[in-house]
Amino acid sequence: MATPASINPRIVEGLYCEALALSDEVRSAFAEHGRFDRDEDADLAKVALSCEALRTTTRMMHAVAWLLNHRAFFAGDLTEFQLRRYGKLVDFHEGDPEHLARLDPEMRELIRATERFHARLKRLDNGWRERDPGTPSAIARLRERLAQQSGRLG
Repeated sequence: MATPASINPRIVEGLYCEALALSDEVRSAFAEHGRFDRDEDADLAKVALSCEALRTTTRMMHAVAWLLNHRAFFAGDLTEFQLRRYGKLVDFHEGDPEHLARLDPEMRELIRATERFHARLKRLDNGWRERDPGTPSAIARLRERLAQQSGRLG
């Protein structure tokens, strides 16, 4: 298996922007789809929408939190130990097929987009965690080199 790609600030910033845009789209879509007629099928669709809205917004909330932890790490506000201990991305199950069947195709596609986004972050998180924690990260090595260079200059 190939060595996992490292996570760097540019990747995190790009994903963070994508997460914010996707989160806003999710918020807007679920707010607009909250109107139903008053019949039994509508009640079941309303329950399905509520369940999937909660699952989807929570998925995105965890994704944004994971990205914020990595931003804090790259800014020097968290150590690698703290990030490894507290910054793990939570696993999420996919949407309930019965609930998804009651939603319109655009809503299902949006939910699937959040699942794909979360899966991308999960692959990054797993790859980063598989890296030997005793081996300094690229950022840590860069900081060490900069410290050595500034010591020679000063």
